[in-house]
Amino acid sequence: MEAPTPLNHVHEDTVRRVNESIPCEEELFDLAELFKVFGDSTRVRILFVLFESEMCVCGLAELLGMTQSAISHQLQVLKKAKLVRYRREGKTIFYSLADGHVRAILDQGMEHITE
Repeated sequence: MEAPTPLNHVHEDTVRRVNESIPCEEELFDLAELFKVFGDSTRVRILFVLFESEMCVCGLAELLGMTQSAISHQLQVLKKAKLVRYRREGKTIFYSLADGHVRAILDQGMEHITE
């Protein structure tokens, strides 16, 4: 005796409704790229430091035990992703979180992993 064939019934209304609410491919790509930035623990450490206080490259390097060159490289990635901003004071550049969204992303991530 053959096993019954499972029913393959597409709920067209649901599929259509969900399809209309999904962001376009370009937006999904951009979102995936943003989350890739959070895939590096050094960048996340930098963000958590900037969560507490704005800092210059030399301060970040000292605090994180890294070279200024390595910190600068990671800051470039974070700036490109619009996660940090900077201001110049004389010859020194100070970095800080770009806005409250970055703080919210970090808070939500921490809340999720500590549940």
